[in-house]
Amino acid sequence: METARTDLMLPDYHRIDEEKYRSLLKYIRLNVTEQYEFPQEIVQIDGVTIATLGNFSASTGKPKSKKTFNVSAIVASALSGKEILKYKADLPACKNRILYIDTEQSKCHCHKVLQRILMLAGMPIDQENDRIEFFVLREYTPDQRRDIIKWALHEEKNIGLVIIDGIRDLIHDINSPSESLDIINELMRWSSYYELHIHTVLHLNKGDDNTRGHIGTELNNKAETILQISKNTEDGRISEVRAMHIRDREFTPFAFEIGDDSLPHLVKDYQFKMSKKDRLTSYADMTEQQHRAALEAAFSDKEVLGYQALLEALKKGYDSIGYCRGRNTLVNLCKYLIQHNAIQKNGRGYVYNDKFRI
Repeated sequence: METARTDLMLPDYHRIDEEKYRSLLKYIRLNVTEQYEFPQEIVQIDGVTIATLGNFSASTGKPKSKKTFNVSAIVASALSGKEILKYKADLPACKNRILYIDTEQSKCHCHKVLQRILMLAGMPIDQENDRIEFFVLREYTPDQRRDIIKWALHEEKNIGLVIIDGIRDLIHDINSPSESLDIINELMRWSSYYELHIHTVLHLNKGDDNTRGHIGTELNNKAETILQISKNTEDGRISEVRAMHIRDREFTPFAFEIGDDSLPHLVKDYQFKMSKKDRLTSYADMTEQQHRAALEAAFSDKEVLGYQALLEALKKGYDSIGYCRGRNTLVNLCKYLIQHNAIQKNGRGYVYNDKFRI
């Protein structure tokens, strides 16, 4: 009886909070007997998923590495459904619109970006396209920018992809743990609640290849994919794209350059080289990405006939990424790759299996 009287004496707002709490528990509780669909894949590179609905990703690189050109290719593919550079995007019909937020550039420079996206997508630039909204937030404060994005997500319909070019400009202090955690939580909440994908852009430190500030650390921990765009050390006209972090298997890196039409174009048959600081003493220490780059070069003819020819092909492939070794190491490397199913026997020959995992 005492408990009943206490319940009756609870103020109305307590009962309202209890109702909200019960509703929240029902929403967040995971049940083993229920079926949960995997998030829809919307952007891939050579069949490797880099973006799904309900998640967020990032492009990162040093200044002038052509990060915005890379993002333009992703957006153009999402608009057109065509493969552009190596990106193949497929937005669902009910979420086929794109929201592009730029926090750094003037309207003049943003206009060039929008035109570039439409030209890459093969769409006219002399008429408005209702599938892409482009907002320029350079003149606003970090708090105002976040509020504008919140309202845009609330008001705009059928958004499947959001680009935030300049996530650093949504916070005051790039090294603030609390601010960084808050904005990353916002990205997770926005992408999940609205069932869309958010792709952000953040600079790398000038002195190393780490993402800037505490927000960079949080991005590394929480993002679905982080793409690293970097200039070729020997030819500054070429930009290389690699997976810095990725939940799916790593894709083979690729490179692009800016043509006379001011658009990014894929560099075919590009050979990646490891810098001196990245050269490894053991093939067992290599990343999956590095092995893929070497094996792509080694198996350019798809199949290698005979064991000796296989060793020669591996030497050529691994030399191309700066890992130059003699026969004994190549024999052990071959065993290692066969053990991890990267190389498969096919009759008298050997083939590369790009589905391998290390």
